[in-house]
Amino acid sequence: MYFLYAGIILSLMKYLGQAPVAAWAWWWVLSPFAMAAAWWAWADATGYSKRKAMDKMDERKRDRVNKQRESLGMPTKKK
Repeated sequence: MYFLYAGIILSLMKYLGQAPVAAWAWWWVLSPFAMAAAWWAWADATGYSKRKAMDKMDERKRDRVNKQRESLGMPTKKK
């Protein structure tokens, strides 16, 4: 996501003529978009995105179970 933000900022700076980006070639300015696409392709191909989503769901499930245990007066499990 940082590559995408960097690409947007650099593109705006180039378009508006802000120094030093105005002197750069367009392919330098647009290269963060290519890096973002490569990152997303790698993350999807290796399962990184899916693992992160599963970890987040597991954390939410653990929090929900601990909240229910607390409401019943039972000891909660450590993370």
